Amino acid sequence: MSDEPQIGYKVLPRGVPVHASDGPQVGTVRRALDNEREHIFDGIVIDTRDGRRFVDAPEVARITASRVTLTITAAEAAELPKYHRRTAAGRRWRRRLGL
Repeated sequence: MSDEPQIGYKVLPRGVPVHASDGPQVGTVRRALDNEREHIFDGIVIDTRDGRRFVDAPEVARITASRVTLTITAAEAAELPKYHRRTAAGRRWRRRLGL
């Protein structure tokens, strides 16, 4: 793990490389999302070769100014859902409803 200090998701720059837990880069940061109502980190949107994907907050292990490391492998990252504005909102509502 890097000696670089962690940073808050609100200051995470666009374009930072995103790496799977097993090492490979799986994309770059497009933007960080937060649940404004509850003031918590909701996840990140990443640009990949296959389009934009949504990474849920529990799948993000570490954020620094130069790298994001996920808790999931590259194979699991390849299965991340495509990002649409409704995707993240839908996930939040399903969580609230316990689905």
